[in-house]
Amino acid sequence: MPKKERFQTPTGMHDILPEDQLYRRRIYDVVEKITNFYGFKKIDTPILEYTDLFSKGIGLDTDIVQKEMFTFKTKGEDVLSLRPEGTAPIVRAYLKAGMFNLPQPVKLWYLGPFFRHERPQAGRFRQFWQFGLEVLGEPSSVVDAQVIQIFYNILNDLKLKNLMVEINSIGDSQCRPYYKKLLKNYLRSREGALCTHCRNRSKTNPLRVLDCKEEKCQRIISQAPQMIDHLCSDCHQHFKDVIEFLDEAEIPYRLNPYLVRGLDYYTKTVFEIVEQSPQGESLGSLSGGGRYDGLAKILGRRSIAAMGGAAGVERIVAVMKEQGIVPAKIAKPKVFLSQIGKLAKVKSLKIFEDFRKANILIVESLGRDSLRSQMAKANKLEVSYGLILGQKETLEGTIIIRDMKTGKQTIVKLDNVVAEIKKRLNK
Repeated sequence: MPKKERFQTPTGMHDILPEDQLYRRRIYDVVEKITNFYGFKKIDTPILEYTDLFSKGIGLDTDIVQKEMFTFKTKGEDVLSLRPEGTAPIVRAYLKAGMFNLPQPVKLWYLGPFFRHERPQAGRFRQFWQFGLEVLGEPSSVVDAQVIQIFYNILNDLKLKNLMVEINSIGDSQCRPYYKKLLKNYLRSREGALCTHCRNRSKTNPLRVLDCKEEKCQRIISQAPQMIDHLCSDCHQHFKDVIEFLDEAEIPYRLNPYLVRGLDYYTKTVFEIVEQSPQGESLGSLSGGGRYDGLAKILGRRSIAAMGGAAGVERIVAVMKEQGIVPAKIAKPKVFLSQIGKLAKVKSLKIFEDFRKANILIVESLGRDSLRSQMAKANKLEVSYGLILGQKETLEGTIIIRDMKTGKQTIVKLDNVVAEIKKRLNK
């Protein structure tokens, strides 16, 4: 058997290597540009929060709270958890900072790592990155449509293809209890055909059954009563308005009457943006969210209407690669500095600073003394010009410019080298 490496990443964790940083930088740039346009301000919350924030906010019967949180007790006996999602911490920050006293709505966006103790599988990690948007202090249905539109615009600007919004309403505290009772009765008569997890969910949190991906549960779900048929008049009108706004914005969508999302704090509108196959089948969610008008009351006894969502960075990167989307490449250097001897190395640091100030990208190989090996690297990098600085040139205050295409060499004053290179590059 091959010897196991001594040090590996923990299960479900992964390194973000330089080649993936290009994709992530592209995502970050698009998110920042679009959120700034729509008037969102960036917020960062701690990676660690009190566990109660999630158990109360997300719901005790959710998979996240029951199975997936990284929770521990500190030396001071505080019970903390690595944040599994971003909305509850932002509502906490909104309440703690008294942002309800600001002109409403307050629009916030975030980007960072989150943690869930899930079974690792393709594209799903225990440490993962998300960006999200939250609009707090506005009950209007137009906000629901705008949040969906912004996520759609971000994914569209990233050149992702075959996007489809799936949308549903899960009602509120007025109409949802009746629907849950109806659904519970329906599932009770079919309990034996459900998977083990859903048998338990059908008793404690029947809405969670609608989120199950098991084939045998899917058959039962497809015949289940639909929440959309049991909305109260307020929820029905709210959802109708959201649909009209999406129509006007020409956002492609389809109703998914069994879409519920995985967190208890959602009310009314819920959505996911999925990649779909040419046949119209969902290939997986890229972003999702919904309205959560009751969360602030649970956490701070203050009724605050709110709407938001989040998107998984790793999932988006994977789809960009699958669809052959190449992020903008880093600018290639045009100049290579070769130096020979200690005096030349000392001068090289100043030369580099001069080129940086002139915004001309230059590379070097300061650890090498062999001119031949340095020129070989310059050729490999396909630079336009090579600079050669030896002991003689250093003492004379000169430097050699080599045209890498023709091999022609010119000696110039060291003080003039930046201006000379700039002139040649601008020809």
